[in-house]
Amino acid sequence: MRDFKTTRAPEPNTKWMRLRVKLLAGFFVCLLMAAFGRAVFLQVVERDKLRGMAQDQYVRQIEIPARRGDIFDRRGSPLAQSVEVDSIWVDPSLLPDVKDTARALARTLKLDPNDVLNRLTRGRRFAWVKRQVTPREVEAVKALGLPGFGFTKEPKRFYPQRELGAHVVGMVGLDGHGLEGLEMAFEDELSGQNSRLSGFRDAKGRKLLMTGAPDTQDRQGATVTLTLDRHLQYVAEKALSRAVVDAQATAGMAIVMDPLTGELLAIANEPRFNPNAPEKQARAGMRNRAALDAIEPGSTMKSFVVAAALEQKVIKPEDSFFCENGSWRVGKHTIHDTHEHGWLTPKGVLQVSSNICSAKIAQLLGRERFVKSYRDFGFGERTGLALPGESRGSIPFPKAEVSLATQAFGQGMTATAVQMAAAWSALANGGVLMRPYLVSKVVDPDGVVLLENRPTEVRRVVSPQTARTVVSMLESVVVKGGTATKAAMEDYRVAGKTGTAQKVDPVAGGYSDKRIASFVGVLPAENPRAVILVIVDEPKTDVYGGTVAAPAFKEIATAAMAHLAVPPSREVPLPSSAVLAAAVPAPAAKAVAARAVVEEVVTENVEPGSVRVPDVMGQAGREAVTKLLSAALEPQLSGSGRVVAQTPAAGSLVEKGARVTLELATRQ
Repeated sequence: MRDFKTTRAPEPNTKWMRLRVKLLAGFFVCLLMAAFGRAVFLQVVERDKLRGMAQDQYVRQIEIPARRGDIFDRRGSPLAQSVEVDSIWVDPSLLPDVKDTARALARTLKLDPNDVLNRLTRGRRFAWVKRQVTPREVEAVKALGLPGFGFTKEPKRFYPQRELGAHVVGMVGLDGHGLEGLEMAFEDELSGQNSRLSGFRDAKGRKLLMTGAPDTQDRQGATVTLTLDRHLQYVAEKALSRAVVDAQATAGMAIVMDPLTGELLAIANEPRFNPNAPEKQARAGMRNRAALDAIEPGSTMKSFVVAAALEQKVIKPEDSFFCENGSWRVGKHTIHDTHEHGWLTPKGVLQVSSNICSAKIAQLLGRERFVKSYRDFGFGERTGLALPGESRGSIPFPKAEVSLATQAFGQGMTATAVQMAAAWSALANGGVLMRPYLVSKVVDPDGVVLLENRPTEVRRVVSPQTARTVVSMLESVVVKGGTATKAAMEDYRVAGKTGTAQKVDPVAGGYSDKRIASFVGVLPAENPRAVILVIVDEPKTDVYGGTVAAPAFKEIATAAMAHLAVPPSREVPLPSSAVLAAAVPAPAAKAVAARAVVEEVVTENVEPGSVRVPDVMGQAGREAVTKLLSAALEPQLSGSGRVVAQTPAAGSLVEKGARVTLELATRQ
């Protein structure tokens, strides 16, 4: 029997089955291609974005400021350093109760609760709790046992000398950026390279790993070395502070400068401030007025008028000028001297500080040459100390006769204290103006010198003969008959000039009854090694520089000459009794006794309230301290071992209670 099923022809829908299979295969291929394309898009195109989103979930990064470079004085004493301290941060998203935590933190760290709550509320994943904290505060926060807290090391600026040189060094803010002084001027060099501290956590927010802070040497700033001398800075600040207090003044400035190099050895300002606690100080008291502010200098400018007139040969040292017996009418104005004087030579004009005769010499010099001479001495242009905000001063062209007259004695023009010291250094340096500088060098952590200043001549202002002549004339200012007898020194020849300038009243206009008293001196006069300027602002007990500023000059000069080891200009004469005792021949066995007699006679003639510094070289620290205390002196030790250096030097005449710095070292 025939099977009809086996002979049945294929149904026509078979080809449609094949088509459906192909379509389905194509559909799955497209899905696969789409998935592959999406994977490529996510892994290649969106890779950085997705990686950042992922890291935001499990990585925390805190930017750690670099360790600021140190600032040293010329002898390597630190004026500003950075130390590593703890700072506390928190992840607010991990806190069980933000308000309760804020109250607990405020109570523990003695902070404002509202301020803490605001910081924790603003920060979603990170917020500073308190920066630069003490170890005790760290332990107190850990004792709270709350989650989400982290502790990291940050550099904190520390000023080991406290107020010493604070106006020059400046200070930094809480964020580590310079706000004043050299800290601000050399922000880029001192700041170094910031780094980041990374931390990881799991899906539940638990900390798995916190990397330690990177090596501080890898992120340290450059080192800045100054021309300041810590000892001279201390002496200048101490003497200036005493002068301001004694004169019941509002402020003061003092500068010590090396006239041969232009190095600023001390820049003092009063009132002082402690950069370790700037929040307790008035912001106005932080300004370095000695380097930045311009004032009317007064009669100290008469020296440059005489020098310019001698250089231009419009006057001679032996010429005489009539000083009008103390009153001289110029146009509608009358110029006065403090005392009545008749005929005076240029030396006499400087000695008694005659305004009238200075104005007459300026008239002979002429307006153009007068202004040019001031500018040649460096007035009216910035000195280039690298300090932000330095004033250039002002030398207006004197169109009126009275303007020429007043500028001849330092009124109607302005200058900074540094400009004045630099101009006087030109007289002391044989007529050559040196560029004053404060920063000796800047060196990065690798030893590469980024900046180095060296003595630089600006220009020759007057001839060496003119400079010597004027300095010689100025020696008469500190002798009997001069205006600054209180600046005279027993061992050294001093050339100087007083200044008493009226202050402008910015509200009422014109000049007020307030004064600026000053004295600037060069010593030793025969071979100058230092120029010292002292300015006292608004003294009330007396207004004259010879009375108010000259004693501070003498105190600074005495310490400076001993510290710089400058030989005396002249030998101090012994009393006649001492000379006779020394001249009598004594037996060898009694030689020691004879020497003791001479020393005793000399000691008996020391001024009341003064004492000579004993010689403690080579003695142990304890022995040296005992000897200094017995002499009514204050010892200050540096190092350990035996005394290898002492300042002031042995035999120097100082006030009782003065500080004597001893450097100790262990002999090898």
